[in-house]
Amino acid sequence: MKHQLEFEKPIAELQSKLEELRKHRETHSIGVNFEDEIATIERKIAETRKQIFSNLTAWQRVQLARHPRRPFTLDYLQTTFTDFSELHGDRLFADDRAIVGGFARLDGRKVVVIGTQKGRDTKENIRRNFGSAHPEGYRKALRLADKFALPIITLIDTAGAYPGIGAEERHIAEAIAVNLREMILFAVPIIAVVIGEGGSGGALGIGVADRVLILENAYYSVISPEGCAAILWKDRAAASKAAEALKITAKDLLELGLTDEVIPEPLGGAHNDLPATAATLRQHLLRNLEELEKVSATERLDRRYTKFRSHGQYLEKQTAAAA
Repeated sequence: MKHQLEFEKPIAELQSKLEELRKHRETHSIGVNFEDEIATIERKIAETRKQIFSNLTAWQRVQLARHPRRPFTLDYLQTTFTDFSELHGDRLFADDRAIVGGFARLDGRKVVVIGTQKGRDTKENIRRNFGSAHPEGYRKALRLADKFALPIITLIDTAGAYPGIGAEERHIAEAIAVNLREMILFAVPIIAVVIGEGGSGGALGIGVADRVLILENAYYSVISPEGCAAILWKDRAAASKAAEALKITAKDLLELGLTDEVIPEPLGGAHNDLPATAATLRQHLLRNLEELEKVSATERLDRRYTKFRSHGQYLEKQTAAAA
């Protein structure tokens, strides 16, 4: 298994045995029956896959969200959407290729799609800045979102905004803050989908929406598990412990009310079946878009404002001694 994750090793070992048996069947086909044993191992692989992927820890889901074969924004633009036409530049500084956006059709409906984009190899990752946008990327996103009066769909997959000196000099925090302020006021329907990593303000810069959806093995967090571990435990090796404490999985976020819907993935992750994942994503987007379009712009704005104002509320319990 190429790009095998640590917790997938039992599956890889069984698949290796299966391949060996199949080779033996081809070279020792006379008088030897391998079919029963092959069928047994195939059943064992299916059972093992189901057992592993039905009981993933938070850290294992983070690893799946970062899987090098996981579908990126451009993959969904070629499968979930049609007729994508990319637009470039912020008309101020440059074209940030960590954020892609433009016109597309969703089952015939015209929409604007904006998303963060990573690379598959070193060359492409450098070109895409590993999916970490500069200020001009967020300004490009705002320009696209504000200009055409079409429904907006954003696809989020970033470890965070780029923290380099150049980005700071060109006011990365201000660019994200302006996006938050403006997106909360757009009259058109907005749907945001976390398709992989949802890191901090870098994700939130295109994440203010009427509906926030998340793929089953994606995560959304104010800080990476490694960063949290380095602060709280002084050791990045405690990332798995931090992932559990942060409550960053799709299930946790839904329970906390920080996302509105979890989009299921094929067993083993979205990278195992892109067409199925793309079709499921399309269904969820269409249904949510249809529901949002039935609501007046004024009511959508009120609901969006209330939605984000309610985030971060908590209850204080007073102990009997304190009372």
